[in-house]
Amino acid sequence: MSMSSKTDSVADAAETAEVGAGAAGGGHTSSGTGSSRWRRAALGAVIPVVLLIIWAYVTNSGMVAQSKLPTPQSVFSAGTSLFADGTLMTHIGISVQRVLLGFVIGGVLGLVVGSLVGLSRVFSEMFSPLIGALRAVPSLAWVPLLLIWLHYGENSKVTLVAIGAFFPVFTTVASGLRHVDKNLVEAARAFGYTGLRLLRTVQLPAVVPSIFSGLRLALAQAWLFLVAAELLGASMGLGFLLTDSQNNGRTDRLILAIILLAVLGKITDALLGLVERWAERRWT
Repeated sequence: MSMSSKTDSVADAAETAEVGAGAAGGGHTSSGTGSSRWRRAALGAVIPVVLLIIWAYVTNSGMVAQSKLPTPQSVFSAGTSLFADGTLMTHIGISVQRVLLGFVIGGVLGLVVGSLVGLSRVFSEMFSPLIGALRAVPSLAWVPLLLIWLHYGENSKVTLVAIGAFFPVFTTVASGLRHVDKNLVEAARAFGYTGLRLLRTVQLPAVVPSIFSGLRLALAQAWLFLVAAELLGASMGLGFLLTDSQNNGRTDRLILAIILLAVLGKITDALLGLVERWAERRWT
């Protein structure tokens, strides 16, 4: 019997055993998973609810001036007012679009350059010092240069977000690929895997956790850099809403923008977490 036939037989047997085990304990596992999810959700809601109660108490009782910290009711009222005239959804839609575009561009570039640096000593020696220096540049330092080069349009804002998303992906991918098991790579080469095929089927799947760790950091960076981009030269978006609310003394809208940024950041991170779990089941 050939080696590939033996491998297929082992894989089929393992799959059959796994399916059988799942069928035997499927009801219990599903129930346990469901209760565990509800437990995590309940625990995660404790601190936000407590903070909301404290916020409502200190503002409604007069302990803190509402000009500095508005009540939860006034923030909710500001949100419903902006939602009613369509402004709120426009701000949210534009900001989400900028984040997703910049995140995809920066993530893809980080994956490509990180792969080159992680797999090639020559590329590592060429690019690592420069990228390491650029990574230390604060986000606001890029704004004047991008405004000069790309002006006040969407290109400058998306580019700034892409810059923020690039570095975490590059760092984690390059570091992960440097530490891939050499025996695994040599075994794959013995079966004829080279170049992009080796990278796609062996090396990248081996660093899936590192890739998604970088992607989640990149997504957080994308939201941070978005606010920096929209603080200057924007007429719409949540960053603009922050600045406009500050200039007009609308603390209720300012708090609303901060809450929306937090909620949207958590939602997008949770969605990326779902993709991460799918990728781990698929490749690890």
